Amino acid sequence: MPRSTNNVAAKKRRKKILDSAKGYFGGKSKLYRTAKLAVEKSGLYAYRDRKVRKREFRKLWIVRINAAVRANGLSYSKFINGLAKSNIQLNRKSLAYLAMNDKQAFDKICEQVKSSLAN
Repeated sequence: MPRSTNNVAAKKRRKKILDSAKGYFGGKSKLYRTAKLAVEKSGLYAYRDRKVRKREFRKLWIVRINAAVRANGLSYSKFINGLAKSNIQLNRKSLAYLAMNDKQAFDKICEQVKSSLAN
């Protein structure tokens, strides 16, 4: 019996890898073996950095809140403690947005926090 190959599936498999390696530098986009390694590695980086992105944004929000709070004479930790005491349930993302874009609203929140810390 003659040997049969599955050329259609093999070509499709290789084409899928090379298509996802499009735009990579040099042989990483042209040669199957190196492209396969590059695509695997980029997939690992993409998976890992989807988690890291969330951490980075949280850090950015905290830095922005801290800068705005210090302008109002508080520290970040005291501000967060005061938010809990005054029962204001805003997350860090929205607080950072207010600190950057709506200074008056953020100042009112700071005043509420200061009054709750004084009590």
